Amino acid sequence: MHAASREALAAAELRLLDVIDGADDQGLVTLGEELFAVVRLLIDEHALRRAVSDPASDPAAREGLVRGLLGAKVGEGTLKVLSAAVTARWSSARELLDGLESLARTALLVRAERGNRLDAVEDELFRLGRIIAGQTELAQVLGASGGNAAGKAELIDSLVAGKVEPVTEILVRQLVTTPRGRDIVAGLEELTAVAARRRERSVAYVRSAVELTAAQVDRLATALQRVYGRQVVPHVEVDPAVRGGLVVRVGDEVIDGSVAGQLDLLRRELAG
Repeated sequence: MHAASREALAAAELRLLDVIDGADDQGLVTLGEELFAVVRLLIDEHALRRAVSDPASDPAAREGLVRGLLGAKVGEGTLKVLSAAVTARWSSARELLDGLESLARTALLVRAERGNRLDAVEDELFRLGRIIAGQTELAQVLGASGGNAAGKAELIDSLVAGKVEPVTEILVRQLVTTPRGRDIVAGLEELTAVAARRRERSVAYVRSAVELTAAQVDRLATALQRVYGRQVVPHVEVDPAVRGGLVVRVGDEVIDGSVAGQLDLLRRELAG
């Protein structure tokens, strides 16, 4: 991703974490599926995709368009995440789609984490990738550009439905029906890597403008544990440059909720 899109994704991830924190297990599945559905909608509707990703348009107008079209079709949590995404500035419409896919995957992988099933999801994605790689005809059918999405979904369901974790099934079905130019085997390898990186995360590196009290650190640890579905230990560093709020890094994710980060983003937007 380009710099502007990375900043946009960070802003959307911050909103996603808020939504995840208050969602139950089914809510996380619904959130992921609805975000995936929006990706498919934006792929099909070129004019809508341009409208919600146009950096020259009014962010409030983009948010109003999304809420007007989808307000009665998706949950409020999904709308909150979408609002954060479309009001941010993306480098391209494609990178907006990349970001929405990433947010959907995060919601689903958090669901797997909460149920202590992330290891299983990672293993299933890897094994399915190896199976398909070993069957050339199957790989060609599932990866065919412009193929019938419903037919692909039916085929993949016959292979995995009821045999793998629900999160695995959703991730694979999205990849097969909405490949976006990706090879099926390469796409499964990417998903495996995403799950593996998430499974390895256990330390949050936190920068704060002020010293946090023990109670605040405990609350932060509790919130992170709810988000990631496993114990996450906050390592807090006092950094006056943050100027309020927190900057949290978990693995390769950076969530900038600081005043300095927001001011820097505003300056970049004003600079055009």
